[in-house]
Amino acid sequence: MLRVAIFPGSFDPFTRGHEAVVEEALRLFDKVIIAIGYNPVKRGFLTIEARQRLIEKVYEGNERVEVSTYTTLTGTEAQRLGATTIIRSLRNATDFEYERTMERANREIFPELRTVMLLASPSVEHISSSLVRELHTFGHPTEGLLPEGIALEEYL
Repeated sequence: MLRVAIFPGSFDPFTRGHEAVVEEALRLFDKVIIAIGYNPVKRGFLTIEARQRLIEKVYEGNERVEVSTYTTLTGTEAQRLGATTIIRSLRNATDFEYERTMERANREIFPELRTVMLLASPSVEHISSSLVRELHTFGHPTEGLLPEGIALEEYL
């Protein structure tokens, strides 16, 4: 049986931190689906289409990684895609408290789903999408915070 996990998030934009989580998840699962949550009411930094293109470029040729977008509950999307596990990343204690609350809610609504929380690698734990957005807004370089070969300007 194929072990499939969903890694949900806004990925606005997808960073080296996100990439590190996917690489770690691929050690545990046969397939990882990066699921971009979309809220049509919220205006993002990158369009949903640009986020998807960026992530697809990072994993081009890797059949074990899929990218999808969704507008439902994460558990509903996991079920639709055949995933049995939700992947979450923890950078600090604040992340842990938030993710623990989400895990409990998900388990209540979707008892067949499990959440696996992966600790961020020290080399990328400081990286967040909001940091990348802020640096870009103020004209600072962001290439060291993004996956190799990704130029943010191509997606704006």
